[in-house]
Amino acid sequence: MTKDISTAEPSTEGGLKRAIGSPLLYAFIVGDTLGAGIYTLVGTMSADVGGVIWLPLLIALVLALLTAGTYAELITKYPHAGGAARYAERAFNIPYLSFLVGFLMMASGITTAAALANAFAGDYLAALIDVPAAPAAVVFIVLLTLINLRGVRESLTANLVASVIEVSGLVLVIVLAAVVLGSGNGEPARLLEFAPDVAPLQGALAASVIAFFSFLGFEAAANMAEEVRNPSRAYPRALFGAIGTAAVVYLLIALGAVIVLPPADLAESTGPLLDVVNASGVGIPPWLFGLIALVAIANGALLFMVMASRVGYGLAEADLLPRAFARVLPNRRTPFVSILVVAALTIVLTLTGELSTLAETTVLLLLLVFLSANVSVLVLKKDKVDHAHFSVPRIVPILAIIASIAMLTQQTGVVWLGALAYMVVGSLLFLAARAGRKREARAAR
Repeated sequence: MTKDISTAEPSTEGGLKRAIGSPLLYAFIVGDTLGAGIYTLVGTMSADVGGVIWLPLLIALVLALLTAGTYAELITKYPHAGGAARYAERAFNIPYLSFLVGFLMMASGITTAAALANAFAGDYLAALIDVPAAPAAVVFIVLLTLINLRGVRESLTANLVASVIEVSGLVLVIVLAAVVLGSGNGEPARLLEFAPDVAPLQGALAASVIAFFSFLGFEAAANMAEEVRNPSRAYPRALFGAIGTAAVVYLLIALGAVIVLPPADLAESTGPLLDVVNASGVGIPPWLFGLIALVAIANGALLFMVMASRVGYGLAEADLLPRAFARVLPNRRTPFVSILVVAALTIVLTLTGELSTLAETTVLLLLLVFLSANVSVLVLKKDKVDHAHFSVPRIVPILAIIASIAMLTQQTGVVWLGALAYMVVGSLLFLAARAGRKREARAAR
C-alpha cells in the first residue's frame, strides 16, 4: 500500500539533515531566481514586446506573488520534502495524482537545468574560451553533480558565494545603464515602444511566459522543507524577501537594457547583458562579465538539480518511485541515486533540446504544478495542524488559478506535446513502481 506522503514524518536517522537557516534559504531562492533566466532571456522578451520588457515582468511578478502565497501556507503547514506532490496527496488522497504532480516538478527541474546548461555553453562561455558547446555542457553538468553529491549545505554554501557574484553582475549592468543615461547617450523613449510586428497584448502575454521563467525559484524551495530549521518562521521571510529582491533587480535590468540598446539588437543576441556591457563604452573586459554570467547560470542550474533530486527522494519515500531513489550516502546524507538519475537525464535533454523550447516547457510544467498547489490549498483550508503556520485569504489561490490558466493558453503546440510526453513517461514509471510493490507484497507473504 502506498504511504501517505502528507503525513509521513522524516526519519531522525535515515532522513535528511536540517542544516538550512533563514539566510541560506533566502540565498537559495534569490540565487535560483536571479540565475534562472535574466542573463539569457532579455532578448527573447524584446522580440515579443520591443522595449516594453518591464510589462511582462510585472505580469509574471503578480503570478509569482500569488502562487508564492499559496506555497508559503502549504510549506509552513506541511514542512516535508516532496513539495506539491505531498499537498496533492493530502488534499485528494489519489496516489497517481500525487505522483504525477511530483514527477512534473522533478521534470521541470531537470528541464530547467538542461536549458541553463545550453545557455552556459553559448555566447557567455565563448567570451572566455572557444570550445565545442556539447562537451562543455556535459562537463558542466558533471561538475554540478559532484557538488550536489557533496551535500546540501555544501551546495547552498556554493550558492551563497555564487549569488553574491551574480548579483554583482546584475548591479554592474544597472550601474552602467545609469552611466549611459546620465551621459545623454541612452534612449528612455524606447521603454514605451512595442515590437512593430506583434500586437501589444499578444506580445505582452507571450513574453510573460518567458518572464515567468525568470521568476522560478520559490517553488524549488518547497522541496527543501525537510532540511530547513524552523520552516514556519524561515519560509515566509525568505520567500517574499527573495521574490521582492528579484523583482527590483529585474525591472532595473529591463529598463537599463532597453535604454542602452535598441530592442532589435537585444532580440538577436544570446548574451544580451554582455552586449549591454559592451555598448556602454566603459571598457569592462568581455571575458570578465562573461565569467560573472557563467557563475550566475551555473548557480541556477545547480539549485534546480538539487531541487529535482529532492523531489525524487520525496517520491521514493512515499513509495511512488523505486525505493532506490531514497537511498542516501552514509555520511553525507544526500540522495545519491536520485542525484545521479537527475544528472543523466539533464545531459540527455541538454544534448537534444534548445534553450527557448526548454524554457517554455519548464514554464508549462510548473504552471500545471501550480494549478495543483492552488487547488490543494483551497481544499486544505479546513485541515488543522498542531503548529502555527502562514495563511493566505482564499481569493489569493483563486486569482492564481485564473492567472495560471490564462498563461497556459499562451503555450505552443510543440511545448504541449513535450509536456504530454513527460506525462506518458511518468505514467509508465508509476505503473512499473506499483507492479514492483505488488511483487514485493506477494513475496513477503
